[in-house]
Amino acid sequence: MTDLPALTTADLTDDPLELVVRWLAEAEATGMVDPTAMTVATAGADGSPSARTVLLRRIDAEGLRFYTNRESLKGRQLAENPRAELLLFWRELGRQIRVRGSVEPTSLADSQAYFDGRHRGSRIGAWASRQGTILEDREELLAAYASRDAQYPGNDIPLPPYWGGYLVQPTAIEFWQAGEYR
Repeated sequence: MTDLPALTTADLTDDPLELVVRWLAEAEATGMVDPTAMTVATAGADGSPSARTVLLRRIDAEGLRFYTNRESLKGRQLAENPRAELLLFWRELGRQIRVRGSVEPTSLADSQAYFDGRHRGSRIGAWASRQGTILEDREELLAAYASRDAQYPGNDIPLPPYWGGYLVQPTAIEFWQAGEYR
Protein backbone atom coordinates (compact mmCIF):
# COMPACT_ATOMS: atom_id res chain seq x y z
CA MET A 1 0.00 0.00 0.00
CA THR A 2 1.19 3.51 -0.69
CA ASP A 3 1.64 6.37 1.72
CA LEU A 4 -1.15 8.41 0.16
CA PRO A 5 -3.14 10.40 2.69
CA ALA A 6 -6.63 9.34 3.64
CA LEU A 7 -9.52 10.72 1.63
CA THR A 8 -10.95 13.71 3.50
CA THR A 9 -13.70 16.20 2.81
CA ALA A 10 -10.97 18.74 1.99
CA ASP A 11 -10.08 16.57 -1.05
CA LEU A 12 -13.57 16.87 -2.48
CA THR A 13 -14.56 19.35 -5.15
CA ASP A 14 -17.90 20.61 -6.40
CA ASP A 15 -17.44 18.41 -9.46
CA PRO A 16 -16.65 14.80 -8.52
CA LEU A 17 -15.31 14.17 -12.03
CA GLU A 18 -12.35 16.39 -11.09
CA LEU A 19 -11.44 13.90 -8.34
CA VAL A 20 -11.86 11.00 -10.79
CA VAL A 21 -9.38 12.74 -13.11
CA ARG A 22 -6.95 13.40 -10.24
CA TRP A 23 -7.07 9.81 -8.95
CA LEU A 24 -6.60 8.46 -12.47
CA ALA A 25 -3.57 10.71 -12.96
CA GLU A 26 -2.11 9.49 -9.66
CA ALA A 27 -2.66 5.87 -10.74
CA GLU A 28 -1.00 6.55 -14.11
CA ALA A 29 1.95 8.22 -12.36
CA THR A 30 2.75 4.99 -10.49
CA GLY A 31 3.64 3.20 -13.72
CA MET A 32 1.16 0.39 -12.97
CA VAL A 33 -0.09 -1.73 -15.85
CA ASP A 34 -3.39 -0.55 -17.35
CA PRO A 35 -4.52 2.10 -14.85
CA THR A 36 -7.42 2.88 -17.22
CA ALA A 37 -8.76 -0.69 -17.02
CA MET A 38 -12.27 -0.63 -15.62
CA THR A 39 -15.05 -3.11 -15.12
CA VAL A 40 -18.26 -2.29 -16.95
CA ALA A 41 -21.40 -3.91 -15.58
CA THR A 42 -24.52 -3.95 -17.73
CA ALA A 43 -27.84 -5.79 -17.77
CA GLY A 44 -30.16 -6.47 -20.66
CA ALA A 45 -33.93 -6.32 -20.72
CA ASP A 46 -34.09 -9.61 -18.79
CA GLY A 47 -32.14 -8.05 -15.90
CA SER A 48 -29.30 -10.57 -16.03
CA PRO A 49 -26.07 -8.79 -15.09
CA SER A 50 -22.86 -9.05 -17.05
CA ALA A 51 -19.44 -7.57 -16.29
CA ARG A 52 -16.21 -7.27 -18.27
CA THR A 53 -13.09 -5.13 -18.37
CA VAL A 54 -12.62 -2.36 -20.92
CA LEU A 55 -10.32 0.66 -21.07
CA LEU A 56 -11.45 4.12 -20.01
CA ARG A 57 -10.50 6.38 -22.90
CA ARG A 58 -11.69 9.84 -21.94
CA ILE A 59 -13.15 11.82 -19.07
CA ASP A 60 -14.64 15.26 -19.61
CA ALA A 61 -17.54 17.36 -18.31
CA GLU A 62 -20.02 15.07 -20.08
CA GLY A 63 -18.80 11.89 -18.42
CA LEU A 64 -16.60 8.86 -19.09
CA ARG A 65 -16.06 7.21 -22.49
CA PHE A 66 -15.08 3.77 -23.68
CA TYR A 67 -15.13 2.22 -27.16
CA THR A 68 -16.08 -1.27 -28.28
CA ASN A 69 -17.93 -3.52 -30.68
CA ARG A 70 -21.57 -2.48 -30.39
CA GLU A 71 -22.72 -5.96 -31.47
CA SER A 72 -21.03 -7.50 -28.42
CA LEU A 73 -23.07 -8.60 -25.40
CA LYS A 74 -22.39 -5.25 -23.68
CA GLY A 75 -23.51 -3.37 -26.79
CA ARG A 76 -26.71 -5.39 -27.09
CA GLN A 77 -27.43 -4.95 -23.37
CA LEU A 78 -26.80 -1.20 -23.53
CA ALA A 79 -29.23 -0.96 -26.45
CA GLU A 80 -31.88 -2.73 -24.33
CA ASN A 81 -31.06 -1.01 -21.04
CA PRO A 82 -28.91 2.12 -21.42
CA ARG A 83 -27.49 2.14 -17.88
CA ALA A 84 -24.20 0.84 -16.54
CA GLU A 85 -21.90 0.82 -13.58
CA LEU A 86 -18.15 1.31 -13.95
CA LEU A 87 -15.51 0.24 -11.46
CA LEU A 88 -11.94 1.53 -11.49
CA PHE A 89 -9.84 -0.42 -8.95
CA TRP A 90 -6.22 0.37 -8.17
CA ARG A 91 -4.96 -2.24 -5.72
CA GLU A 92 -1.55 -0.58 -5.60
CA LEU A 93 -3.13 2.63 -4.28
CA GLY A 94 -5.83 1.03 -2.15
CA ARG A 95 -8.46 2.92 -4.11
CA GLN A 96 -11.55 2.32 -6.14
CA ILE A 97 -14.16 4.46 -7.83
CA ARG A 98 -17.67 3.32 -8.71
CA VAL A 99 -19.59 5.30 -11.32
CA ARG A 100 -23.25 4.63 -12.04
CA GLY A 101 -25.11 6.35 -14.83
CA SER A 102 -27.03 6.50 -18.03
CA VAL A 103 -25.25 5.50 -21.23
CA GLU A 104 -25.57 6.73 -24.77
CA PRO A 105 -23.61 5.95 -27.91
CA THR A 106 -21.11 8.61 -28.84
CA SER A 107 -21.47 10.45 -32.13
CA LEU A 108 -20.08 9.03 -35.34
CA ALA A 109 -17.52 11.86 -35.38
CA ASP A 110 -16.36 11.02 -31.84
CA SER A 111 -16.09 7.30 -32.62
CA GLN A 112 -14.27 8.02 -35.88
CA ALA A 113 -11.79 10.37 -34.21
CA TYR A 114 -10.93 7.83 -31.53
CA PHE A 115 -10.74 4.95 -34.04
CA ASP A 116 -8.41 6.89 -36.33
CA GLY A 117 -6.01 7.45 -33.43
CA ARG A 118 -5.70 3.76 -32.58
CA HIS A 119 -2.75 1.63 -33.58
CA ARG A 120 -3.19 0.07 -37.02
CA GLY A 121 -3.24 -3.45 -35.55
CA SER A 122 -6.05 -2.48 -33.18
CA ARG A 123 -8.09 -1.06 -36.07
CA ILE A 124 -7.60 -4.27 -38.07
CA GLY A 125 -8.52 -6.22 -34.93
CA ALA A 126 -11.79 -4.31 -34.64
CA TRP A 127 -12.73 -5.64 -38.08
CA ALA A 128 -11.50 -9.19 -37.40
CA SER A 129 -12.95 -9.74 -33.93
CA ARG A 130 -16.65 -10.52 -33.77
CA GLN A 131 -17.07 -10.16 -30.02
CA GLY A 132 -19.62 -12.47 -28.51
CA THR A 133 -19.52 -15.03 -31.29
CA ILE A 134 -18.21 -18.55 -30.82
CA LEU A 135 -15.07 -19.46 -32.75
CA GLU A 136 -14.11 -22.96 -33.81
CA ASP A 137 -10.51 -22.24 -32.79
CA ARG A 138 -7.91 -19.47 -32.58
CA GLU A 139 -7.00 -20.03 -36.23
CA GLU A 140 -10.40 -18.67 -37.26
CA LEU A 141 -9.60 -15.34 -35.58
CA LEU A 142 -6.08 -15.26 -37.00
CA ALA A 143 -7.44 -15.94 -40.49
CA ALA A 144 -9.99 -13.13 -40.13
CA TYR A 145 -7.21 -10.78 -39.01
CA ALA A 146 -4.99 -11.78 -41.95
CA SER A 147 -7.89 -11.29 -44.37
CA ARG A 148 -8.67 -7.79 -43.07
CA ASP A 149 -4.95 -6.94 -42.97
CA ALA A 150 -4.74 -7.82 -46.68
CA GLN A 151 -7.97 -5.93 -47.43
CA TYR A 152 -6.61 -2.75 -45.82
CA PRO A 153 -2.86 -2.81 -46.59
CA GLY A 154 -2.17 0.83 -45.75
CA ASN A 155 -3.12 3.05 -42.88
CA ASP A 156 -6.52 4.03 -44.32
CA ILE A 157 -8.79 1.66 -42.40
CA PRO A 158 -12.48 2.59 -42.23
CA LEU A 159 -14.51 2.55 -39.05
CA PRO A 160 -16.50 -0.70 -38.83
CA PRO A 161 -20.24 0.05 -38.89
CA TYR A 162 -20.72 -1.92 -35.64
CA TRP A 163 -17.91 -0.24 -33.66
CA GLY A 164 -18.08 2.93 -31.60
CA GLY A 165 -18.00 4.68 -28.28
CA TYR A 166 -20.24 4.97 -25.28
CA LEU A 167 -20.61 7.92 -22.96
CA VAL A 168 -21.48 7.14 -19.35
CA GLN A 169 -23.16 10.17 -17.77
CA PRO A 170 -22.78 9.78 -14.01
CA THR A 171 -25.76 9.88 -11.68
CA ALA A 172 -23.66 8.64 -8.73
CA ILE A 173 -19.92 8.43 -8.04
CA GLU A 174 -18.46 6.64 -5.01
CA PHE A 175 -14.82 6.99 -3.94
CA TRP A 176 -13.19 4.43 -1.67
CA GLN A 177 -9.79 4.77 -0.05
CA ALA A 178 -8.32 1.89 1.97
CA GLY A 179 -7.44 2.50 5.56
CA GLU A 180 -5.90 0.51 8.36
CA TYR A 181 -9.12 -1.44 8.89
CA ARG A 182 -10.40 -1.13 5.28
